[in-house]
Amino acid sequence: MKFVLLMCVALAGCRGQRAEVARSIEFTQLPPAGEGSPDKLHAIAGRVVGGVAGQRIVLYARSGMWWVQPTASAPFTDVAADRTWKNSTHPGSAYAALLVNAEYVAPLTMAALPAVGRSVSAVATAEGTMLARPEAKTLHFSGYRWQLREVASDRGGTRNYYDAANGWTDKNGHLHLRLARKGDRWSSAEVSLTRSLGYGTYRLVVRDISHLEPAVVFSMFTWDDEGPAREMDIEIGRWGEPASKNAQFVVQPYYVPANSVRFNAPAGRLTHWFRWEPGQASFATVRSGGEVVAEHTFTSGIPLPGKEAVHLNLYLFDNKRNPLREACEVVIEKFEYLP
Repeated sequence: MKFVLLMCVALAGCRGQRAEVARSIEFTQLPPAGEGSPDKLHAIAGRVVGGVAGQRIVLYARSGMWWVQPTASAPFTDVAADRTWKNSTHPGSAYAALLVNAEYVAPLTMAALPAVGRSVSAVATAEGTMLARPEAKTLHFSGYRWQLREVASDRGGTRNYYDAANGWTDKNGHLHLRLARKGDRWSSAEVSLTRSLGYGTYRLVVRDISHLEPAVVFSMFTWDDEGPAREMDIEIGRWGEPASKNAQFVVQPYYVPANSVRFNAPAGRLTHWFRWEPGQASFATVRSGGEVVAEHTFTSGIPLPGKEAVHLNLYLFDNKRNPLREACEVVIEKFEYLP
């Protein structure tokens, strides 16, 4: 379905007379409405009517103010020869597309969209009833309700596509997360708690992860879609490097040297946990018999509680030297939270 949202009229001179040239933007694919999040990406597409060569599209999503999409470093969307365009956007309560000339400088944020004129030839917006709010798919695991992810993400610096079919529980109540081939690309898995728990101890019992290829990452982490990320991670992955250690504890941002501790997680059933308290977060990984594999306490950069939720994620890290070759699966036997 095409949404013709706004048409602007440009006047062009022709042998002393002025002829009207209609220019407009149509959306042919719209994302659902959602809260702004740097961790989610939706497809968006459309076409241009009456544009001229050299013009481009600039996309915005509204989250309080208008934010350029998909990133500040890539604010322009090319218009193809058939006048169509497509890109991705982070979620927002509304979306906008601007048809602009080559000299247009796209602001990172705007309180209001620009008027048509000068270097802006057309503006189209979509909001309200035009944007669906699909019901989220959920499952129950370890006494909690979890939402299955279906929208793309660039987590870890790699575009990942998610399929709700890649997460399920078996007859024993264990959670399975799968990274599988779907068409011409891999699809990842993620579930997230539907409520925030705040300070306390978070514990995860996971079966053997020694089979994971270097391109695969499994993680338990906290994330807040509505405020500061409040991210703390237990991650199993080599980031594409076979010789690298395969696990780490992290309090984001990871690039601060004191914020991450890497170690080798052995084969076999492991329990991973962290205790989040005011001013500190203590992490540990232990074997089934209680032997400590690794432990560390962070006392700097510890976030305050907000609307964060726990996420369990199995995704692809796209290292060109060591691409993923086979589908894989991780089984989580239990999640436990203690205040």
